[in-house]
Amino acid sequence: MSRGTRAVISYSALRHNFKRVQQLAPQSNIWAVVKADAYGHGAVQAAHTFSDADGYAVATFDEARQLRAAGLTKPILLLEGVTCAEHLIEAAQLGCESMIHCQDQLDHLSQLTQGEQIKVWLKVDTGMHRLGFLASSLPQIRQQIAELESVQLGGVVTHMCCADDLRRPEITQAQLALASQCKEQGEQASFANSASIIKWPETHADWVRPGIMLYGASPFADLSAQDIQLKPAMTLSAPIIALRRVSKGESVGYGLIWTAERDSVIATLAIGYADGYPRHAPSGTPVMLNGQRVATAGRVSMDMTMIDVTDVADVAIGDMAQLWGDELPVDEVASVIGTIGYELLTRVSPRVERLYID
Repeated sequence: MSRGTRAVISYSALRHNFKRVQQLAPQSNIWAVVKADAYGHGAVQAAHTFSDADGYAVATFDEARQLRAAGLTKPILLLEGVTCAEHLIEAAQLGCESMIHCQDQLDHLSQLTQGEQIKVWLKVDTGMHRLGFLASSLPQIRQQIAELESVQLGGVVTHMCCADDLRRPEITQAQLALASQCKEQGEQASFANSASIIKWPETHADWVRPGIMLYGASPFADLSAQDIQLKPAMTLSAPIIALRRVSKGESVGYGLIWTAERDSVIATLAIGYADGYPRHAPSGTPVMLNGQRVATAGRVSMDMTMIDVTDVADVAIGDMAQLWGDELPVDEVASVIGTIGYELLTRVSPRVERLYID
């Protein structure tokens, strides 16, 4: 039986955010990125909700298998490709498309039989230096692929590493210029992640790859989700399981790092770092309780977190506190903690019950 800690996922918010992608990139096909269990929201549920997507994008082969096992039939793009020839063969059998970003993956293609067809996309390194071929090597790679009867080349892909940093537009402009030169006639291209979709329409090309924006968080440090007309899809809440009075001068939690500056009331929540709420969240991290903003007090434990509720009237055991969601943006919480919304959403652990609402 659940202890009450839960992540409520809003289907309507997911649909709203997907429509926002369509509004921003109306001429582009959409790979809905559902990697990392759809950023913690449930890959299968999210993929079904993004039913108007032209395909799905995942990071691992197991993620692709999960979608196919759930009956999802649209194209699935393996963003990192595969790590062995056996997986490439199975990917072809499952109707997946694969990124090719290194010579080893290129060599795997020769092991496909004539009956195993697969579409591949060439990842081009335009400056991020994480994955991809150099632009100068593409002619030779295209020649190798042209000699393989089982392989269809879809086009070229790159990743914009600084599209979220609007103070340095020259980086995205340079990446786009190089990536555009890499596309040959008859090929398609995919350059745009969430930040590019929102602020760089010239990157939209044939396919866009929205990720974090689908889940209602912002890819920008200086623009909130509300600023870019997104709705939070996850609300993470936990119940109060204990209340206690703490006198001025008394301290709370492991290491006794928080000390009451006045007589206080401390509530203990049934959530901790084993649930994905970060241990390094400092005292003062915002939490919502009964419509009022409060703050964490002391170090986050494995299963529990304490909050100062001194100024909240009529607090009771069982009251639900919101760690982030429709009342408290995940990006704001992340900023206080010293991370990004992506990390908080993807770290919510399996023991937190997911509830889906419309």
